[in-house]
Amino acid sequence: MWFVRLMVYEEEETLVKVFVTGAEGFVGSHVVQELLTRGYEVTALSQYNSFNTRGWLDLFPSEPTERITVLSGDIRDPGFMRETVGGHRKVLHLAALIAIPYSYAAPASYLETNALGTLNVLEACKVNGVERVIHTSTSEVYGTAQYVPIDENHPLVGQSPYSASKIAADQVAFSYWSSFGLPVTTIRPFNTYGPRQSQRAFIPSLMVQLLACKPELKLGSLAPTRDLTFVKDTARGFADALESDKGVGETFNMGSGFEVSMGEVVEMVCEISGQNPTVSLDHDRIRPAASEVERLWSDSSKMAETFGWKPEFGGKDGLHRGLEVTYAWLKDNQKLSGYDSSRYVV
Repeated sequence: MWFVRLMVYEEEETLVKVFVTGAEGFVGSHVVQELLTRGYEVTALSQYNSFNTRGWLDLFPSEPTERITVLSGDIRDPGFMRETVGGHRKVLHLAALIAIPYSYAAPASYLETNALGTLNVLEACKVNGVERVIHTSTSEVYGTAQYVPIDENHPLVGQSPYSASKIAADQVAFSYWSSFGLPVTTIRPFNTYGPRQSQRAFIPSLMVQLLACKPELKLGSLAPTRDLTFVKDTARGFADALESDKGVGETFNMGSGFEVSMGEVVEMVCEISGQNPTVSLDHDRIRPAASEVERLWSDSSKMAETFGWKPEFGGKDGLHRGLEVTYAWLKDNQKLSGYDSSRYVV
């Protein structure tokens, strides 16, 4: 199992309490681990469901149970958020609906969760006097790059209901700093990948099909380029920003700084797997033409200058290492959390 052994924090001083929304998910679970390793006391908010499952948190090591509390709830409930955020010095807001294909089918739910849910989180932070708030954006808010590398001054273009809902959330976050002085910083990750990512994403979908030894891979468009950032780098960047008092009221790109096409990713992963299947276009995985983001490439210099963050899995070599780690993890854990090569996961 690809899980970091969590360190027991032995100092007797009062631990800093951090509230993390979206803690049960792909990036959120890695962020929780990073915070625990750094000695924080974490309240991990998991989306309520009647099965009482807590996503990837269910598979965490049992130690140190005294420093993590898992709550089930919903950021769409303002009363719940006000009550549960109380008593925490810092909040890291990751919860969101993120699947772009589903945003075409249910756009209202994306605005409700991503925009109004963020409003509820920020209001709870304001009412409870939280000292530090990190809000999560996405590189999708830029749309297809109008210039590269993309810095934080690039125009925001909502090419999907998902990206539009995140633009709205980002603006709400900025308004809570400019209007109420809430110490909020927005971190804008570029295309995170790695262990525990949902099969709906390009890389796990590709790898699951290879692990099933499919002679033909069914994939979406191979032309778009992305700045792929390994999840451990992403989690470390969130923690670095949370620990700093800099960057309040500002937005920071966080990417590897390396542009790669989806076609090149397929070649790299096939090389790692030792297979050479054919590739066919699955039209169910194609976005509407005007909605496809064709190019993303991050300028993360502001993040580096402000928080001292740099990717450990940067460049082509770093991407290859990250893909190797991800492939090995999926090989060992493909029976977990619905990884299934026989179906397309939205």
